[in-house]
Amino acid sequence: MRSHLLNDTTAEHYRRSVTEGVERVAAKIAATDRPFTGVSVDDLAPRIEGIDLDKPLHDTAAVLDELEEVYLRDAIYFHHPRYLAHLNCPVVIPAVLGEAVLSAVNSSLDTWDQSAGGTLIERKLIDWTAERIGLGPAADGVFTSGGSQSNLQALLLAREEAKPGRDGWEGPAALGKLRVFASEVSHFSVKKSAKLLGLGPDAVVSIPVDHDKRMQTLALARELERCTEAGLIPMAVVATAGTTDFGSIDPLPEIAELCDRYGAWMHVDAAYGCGLLASVKYRDRIDGIERADSVTVDYHKSFFQPVSSSAVLVRDAATLRHATYHAEYLNPRRMVEERIPNQVDKSLQTTRRFDALKLWMTLRTMGADGIGALFDEVCDLAAEGWELLAADPRFDVVVQPSLSTLVFRYIPAAVTDPAAIDRANLHARKALFASGDAVVAGTKVNDRHYLKFTLLNPETTTADMAAVLDLIAGHAEQYLGEPLDRAS
Repeated sequence: MRSHLLNDTTAEHYRRSVTEGVERVAAKIAATDRPFTGVSVDDLAPRIEGIDLDKPLHDTAAVLDELEEVYLRDAIYFHHPRYLAHLNCPVVIPAVLGEAVLSAVNSSLDTWDQSAGGTLIERKLIDWTAERIGLGPAADGVFTSGGSQSNLQALLLAREEAKPGRDGWEGPAALGKLRVFASEVSHFSVKKSAKLLGLGPDAVVSIPVDHDKRMQTLALARELERCTEAGLIPMAVVATAGTTDFGSIDPLPEIAELCDRYGAWMHVDAAYGCGLLASVKYRDRIDGIERADSVTVDYHKSFFQPVSSSAVLVRDAATLRHATYHAEYLNPRRMVEERIPNQVDKSLQTTRRFDALKLWMTLRTMGADGIGALFDEVCDLAAEGWELLAADPRFDVVVQPSLSTLVFRYIPAAVTDPAAIDRANLHARKALFASGDAVVAGTKVNDRHYLKFTLLNPETTTADMAAVLDLIAGHAEQYLGEPLDRAS
């Protein structure tokens, strides 16, 4: 079994195995003509359940053959131009190359003696991102597993920073006084983080949004004032730069002013909108982000990186101390005095992949302008999609896009019952997915069912969008031609 260990004696075996795997995937991608096969859970599950993991195949080629049957054939391929559902981007080749390198070397980015150059590369990328944001010379941060973890860590820091010097702070019992303000369309991880941080069920105050799905700052001001008058503590305001459902960007400068006035930590969830940091055309859409105390970025959403590649940035590096714990076997305190850089000192994770390498490889190959140009293309595509939907009487489109998301629903000419229209849209999405011809997402707007294009592929065209809209309309019309009591 030692022949399977990667070392100096098996380097050639490694080269052959990886090459064979790459060739299989490359052939599959080249031959993929739709984003999904339409396989059902009932069809796929028995194939996987029937595999006896205690009876290995002992041959890489045989394992790859089996993998074709249980994964590659029926995977959902984000690179296809008619994958239009979630915040999954096609990935750039330099990043995939970086993934291969980091997996083989297998550095762990917790301590210097496990990563050396990897530590410095990650720190350089954090500095680069902080500079792009404009956080200032004291900024710092760390790579994370994704936006949810980044938001959790940011709110942890905000909670701890809310304690010192606050009137009425009485230790753990005062947790119930802390309040977090976020828009009604902010990411669910804000409420989840509040729960994980031990805050009360009323800790997250939902702020209404305007017609463009942006946080209403007048409503935020009222809630902040009400909070302070009630003797509560405005711990943090979470502004979103790219909401999941609408791609909307909250008014960051105005929110920053209110945070300054009320002493609240300003966190910007830019997991989606961080692509604008590299934008050639639209960077001004996130003006005000430079005033944040912390920022979430997901490179695996709008920098075209493989999952996972995310980070949390902070204006003041000193605040990261709230995530610092020292263990003698790992990062003893003396290492700080010796100026040995251990990334575990500022991370919620211990063992952690060298995900920063993927972004490093991308920037060193394509440059920031290259990434930004790709993101600008999908923003332009969304604007074209908006015009397409606005001109089509079959559809109602909700918000003119700030990024690359379009939310809409099919409206039949002869049906006025909103519940029937809901069922038709749900059916159309399900039928489209089952066909494998395209994949779209869904959400609710004012308690009604809508469909969603999340455009992150520069290869998608207006013709693709038009074709998918026709497919949606066709499925909905076919459904409505049946008795409505057969709705599923």
